[in-house]
Amino acid sequence: MPSTPAAPHVWKFFRTGGIDQVALETGADLLALAELDQELWVALSCPVKGLELDERTLAVIDTDGDGRIGVPEVIAAVNWAAARLNDAGDLLRGSGTLPLAAINAATPEGGVLLGAVRRILAGEGVKDAAEITVAQAADTAKVVAASPLNGDGIIPVEATDDPAVRALIGDIIACVGQVARGSAFTGITAAKVEAFFAEVTAYVAWSDQKASQDFAVLGDGTDGAFAAIKAVRAKVEDYFARTRLATFDPRATAALNRNESEYLAIASQELKLSADALAGFPLARVEPGRPLPLAEGVNPAWADAMRALREKAVTPVFGADKASLSVEDWSELTAKFAAFAAGLEANAGRAVEKLGLARMKEILAGPGRAALDALVAQDKALEPEFKSITDVERLARYYRDLRTLLHNFVNFGDFYSPRHYAAFQAGTLFLDSRSTELCIRVEGVSPLAAMSQMYIAYCACTRAGGGATMTIGACFTQGDGDYVFVGRNGVFYDRRGCLWYAVVTSIVDNPISIRQAFWSPYKKTLRSIEQYFAKRAAEADADASARLMAAAESIPPPSQAKAEPKKFDLALITGIGVAIGSIGTFLAAIFTKFVDLPTWQVPLILVGIMLLISLPAMLIAWLKLRQRTLGPILEGNGWAINGRVMINIPFGEALTKLAALPPGSKRSLEDPYEDKEARSRRRRAAFLLILILLAAGAILIRWDHNRRGHYFWEKPPVAAPAKK
Repeated sequence: MPSTPAAPHVWKFFRTGGIDQVALETGADLLALAELDQELWVALSCPVKGLELDERTLAVIDTDGDGRIGVPEVIAAVNWAAARLNDAGDLLRGSGTLPLAAINAATPEGGVLLGAVRRILAGEGVKDAAEITVAQAADTAKVVAASPLNGDGIIPVEATDDPAVRALIGDIIACVGQVARGSAFTGITAAKVEAFFAEVTAYVAWSDQKASQDFAVLGDGTDGAFAAIKAVRAKVEDYFARTRLATFDPRATAALNRNESEYLAIASQELKLSADALAGFPLARVEPGRPLPLAEGVNPAWADAMRALREKAVTPVFGADKASLSVEDWSELTAKFAAFAAGLEANAGRAVEKLGLARMKEILAGPGRAALDALVAQDKALEPEFKSITDVERLARYYRDLRTLLHNFVNFGDFYSPRHYAAFQAGTLFLDSRSTELCIRVEGVSPLAAMSQMYIAYCACTRAGGGATMTIGACFTQGDGDYVFVGRNGVFYDRRGCLWYAVVTSIVDNPISIRQAFWSPYKKTLRSIEQYFAKRAAEADADASARLMAAAESIPPPSQAKAEPKKFDLALITGIGVAIGSIGTFLAAIFTKFVDLPTWQVPLILVGIMLLISLPAMLIAWLKLRQRTLGPILEGNGWAINGRVMINIPFGEALTKLAALPPGSKRSLEDPYEDKEARSRRRRAAFLLILILLAAGAILIRWDHNRRGHYFWEKPPVAAPAKK
């Protein structure tokens, strides 16, 4: 019968931050992560660095070593850990210690790992311990990694005390290279050993073959003869090519021997027989069919090379009477050394050639290969133990850190939880009577940040005492930004409680709150007025100074008569009066309309005017506050965010806290440095303003009574019926 397909996993979702996020509550949820559509993951990748998670753990999860963690790597980490635990749901505890009882000894992986845990604890002197920490596992792994042989396939020089074997390992490293194990050791591998001995064997075999009659045609003089031939081969072949061309057409003979002008050019210089210009001339005078002379008539620049050719190659092959070579002689001579040349070419550049033939034969005859094979086998035998010990550290790290990663990757439960910080929250910044917990470590200002619709202050942070530095993006989600500006200083506490000094270097300006938006038009107006009057005052001061200087320079001598004072411009005075009258008429009309309103409508009109001024700014701020999202900030820091991680107004108020007195605090309003005279003036002014408002209110109420015939809080009198 066909097997019944397994029922699909039933997921639970919770809605927060404006998106539906999957709930991870059981081991079944973790084991089914591969079935969860990636469209429902909040993040699709995150960086290895810059998070409040152990970078070593993240590096272990990052199996491809690209510096980023993707969905397949998260799923692989969960499945790897689940295969070694009794209950995959234990990963959701986030415990810093791994209980031995949690390891599934019934599986091959779990059984080997449990044995490694017990060996580690026994080595720590706590063999009866019921749990192991990440620190214990990591320390043991470090000790094993620091041992010369640890199962990783690398054989360093330190793996043996035998001087001969150590020298052999050094020869292998010098010839075929080395492999590094961190910064502690460098050594060779089985592949390096195999390649080295293959090279040595091939070179020695070729050397033995070279001594045979087929190769060593002149015995011990073969090497010298071949070197002499090789030194002049190109020049000799050039000479015979020229003689063939001269035989073909004798008219070319003069050109083939170089022109007289070329000789004149070098004759004007200080001549040397080995000069480059002379060496470029033909080897001997070119004539149709002429053989190559070996002594007389040879280009002086090549005389020594030709003498070596005659003594080392021509004389042993053709005899001492041979004074010249024909084309056929040259072909016969080079043919005798063809096999030798092919052998040299086949072995040219061999990496082991630097050792010398004697050292190579010593290596092949000695016990070094067997000793290295034994070390490789010994290292191979340690591989399971070393792997199991490193797996203990890996499982302990996953047991501690996977919960945090899952709740900052599959969902953002930690970010929206009041009990946890998100992995990307670096700490708390205190600035401008506020503290914000939404601080993210960044490389610098990102152009994507403006799309978050949040007010971000980028701060350069330095540790107390100097040295370490970092940059954070602090998001303010409550209050206002009036006194947050570039150059302002604050303090930043990282997640470990370390103090950093922070200075604002850049600001991404967006609305922070509705309250800020309400008062922003008035603040901007006051700021504009202040700037206007400051500008006019500066201009007036500059103008007065200029006038004073001009007046001082233009004072006439005492003998000159004084200039008549300017007369008033009646047209100007008339214009000013008309303008003042028009303004007064306009204000009187507004006041007349205002006082005609019912008394209860006056406050509403004032509120309406204020809303008319502030409502556009409040509406824009409200729209932007509804669009606040964390995604673009994280995207600029190397994340791939899949959903819109919203930050609404209540959540924003939880992320940024304003300064407030503790509950039950006692507050004294007595300020010993207060300007008491100014306070008295303010009180008198406030008292006078209240009296004026009360008097104005009484007059307005009386005026309204006279107009209506009753007070506005009384019912109007019923009119008597008219008499018939």
